[in-house]
Amino acid sequence: MSEEPSDSSRPKSAPAASAAPRPGPAASGPAPSEAGTPAQASGASDTSEPGAEQAEQAEQAEQAEQAEQAEGRIPAPAVTPAGSAEHGTGQGGAPEPPKVPAYAQQRPGQLTRTNPWGKPPPSAVSRLRSVKPGPVHTGTLWAVLATALLSTVLLGDGIGLNVLIVALPAAAGAYIAARAAGRRLRPWSVAWGTGGLALLVVPALRDAGWPTFLALVSALALGSLALHGSRSWLGVFLGSLGVFTSVFESLGWGARGVRERMSGSRGRFGVVFRSAAVAVVLLVVFGALFASADAAFADLLGSLTPDVSVGDSPWRIFLGVIGLVGALAAAYTAAAPVRWDRATVRPGKARGRLEWALPLVVLNLLFAVFLAIQLTVLLGGYDKVMTETDLSYSEYARQGFWQLLWATVLTLGVIALALRWAPRGGARDRTLVRGVLGTLCLLTLVVVASALRRMDLYVDAYGLTRLRISVAAVELWFGVILVLIMAAGVFGPRLLPRAVAASAAVGVLAFGLVSPDGLIAEQNVQRYRNDHSIDIEYLKGLSADAVPALDTLPEPLRSCALADIQRGLRGSDEPWYATSWGEKRARDILGDWDPGYRTLECRGLGSGDNGDERDTGTDDPYDPYDPY
Repeated sequence: MSEEPSDSSRPKSAPAASAAPRPGPAASGPAPSEAGTPAQASGASDTSEPGAEQAEQAEQAEQAEQAEQAEGRIPAPAVTPAGSAEHGTGQGGAPEPPKVPAYAQQRPGQLTRTNPWGKPPPSAVSRLRSVKPGPVHTGTLWAVLATALLSTVLLGDGIGLNVLIVALPAAAGAYIAARAAGRRLRPWSVAWGTGGLALLVVPALRDAGWPTFLALVSALALGSLALHGSRSWLGVFLGSLGVFTSVFESLGWGARGVRERMSGSRGRFGVVFRSAAVAVVLLVVFGALFASADAAFADLLGSLTPDVSVGDSPWRIFLGVIGLVGALAAAYTAAAPVRWDRATVRPGKARGRLEWALPLVVLNLLFAVFLAIQLTVLLGGYDKVMTETDLSYSEYARQGFWQLLWATVLTLGVIALALRWAPRGGARDRTLVRGVLGTLCLLTLVVVASALRRMDLYVDAYGLTRLRISVAAVELWFGVILVLIMAAGVFGPRLLPRAVAASAAVGVLAFGLVSPDGLIAEQNVQRYRNDHSIDIEYLKGLSADAVPALDTLPEPLRSCALADIQRGLRGSDEPWYATSWGEKRARDILGDWDPGYRTLECRGLGSGDNGDERDTGTDDPYDPYDPY
């Protein structure tokens, strides 16, 4: 093996050779072709005394210059003399890199200086995003454009079937982007996507705004989960909101795709744009002529086409921008999702068996004592309870429901913390955890049943309202979560986060499909038929979903309950795509009915349920816990 000689083993004639090109007497030596080897050239220069002196002076000057450079007093020269053997050229004739001055050299232990105007460090979302998406697909661009146009035209008149119509091209654009990126369609992604589209049916069916709002929020969360495909607790939570992290990056992605198409299409996009513009002009001109020629065609055209006026143009443009950005962000996320499952939470420190189990065993005993007393209520022993406590049915129910609701919430938190710090030593520890937490879940289920029974008494005494049906639905969902936790203890917790999210989505969908306003009206009307009082002031504030039940009331209660709803229906002229099925059914029932003079008798009616049906002696005019 051959090695390159070190600096100390090089011939001493190198400085003389490096000084040869300098002006002086030594320059009159033999020609380069006669110099021979470096040793011969050195020997030739030593034969002359003036040449030796000149070489010595040049060597001293070179050493002095190098010493000054090392001390940092002068910078290193940018260009070295040609033919220098020491610092001009390296081996093989390749130029050597310039030496770094002392003031620019980094000393050991010194921190590296960063440029404040340089490239910023990657964000947490960028680190979790596995890959950058490739060029945007043409089909995705057309789907995004269709979503923007439909949002501009349809969403400005209200909420109904138009939300589902706008969501379909956005979902198609995301699917095309995912396929172009090489992603496969997985079963859970299909489930999340199908569930999100199913939730968008609720605005098309129900006129009430509060179940519609819950359905829209849940549909957005399920759509985001379908794009990300998360499975852990933190991944499911962040994945339901993660589509918002792609908004800004998707804008540049879409702009680059449009720019590439415009520069490389050879006028094809211009042809398509001009053709579409001509088609729109022809439709407008001839459609207006045919509409003016025939009244039936004008009515059909007016019912099918949206009414776009100049006054609401800014609002419609804003909705179009929202649709464009949302569809583009969904497509970008589908092409390059953020892997939220990688943002893991460190497990808690495992505790000893006694330290972990003792507090939970004490809590289980407390639950058991409380539920032993509650068994008398669940089995129908209310008379004994009311005799001992001197409370009415409604007061007993109202006193305990909210406490039991909070007890259920806190128990779920205790279970989550207990699982975090549970002992993880082996099979005996797993058996201990399953036994203690399974008992706690089972006892908490009885607490949920007791709370729901109290709510039933509450509704029987005061009637059903929006707040009462909402909290009862939430309490029922807590019971479902407890059942899922118990099932995870038997079959494994791998599917538990996604099962909890799916149960929430199913609950919101079922809540919208049962028509809560209609259910409230039916329950209160049935109570009135059973010789209970009725709160007309509350019922007349319900949506059009309550019309079928309120229409069965006798006069003047019917007119008092439906007068405000009929005025609202007459004052609205929403198109078909922004009208819910509940509103259409109410119009069919009421028709052109005018309450007229009948509403004058509403002043003498009672305005609330005082809970005196069971002769409890209370004179509470209304439930102070229900702001609705």
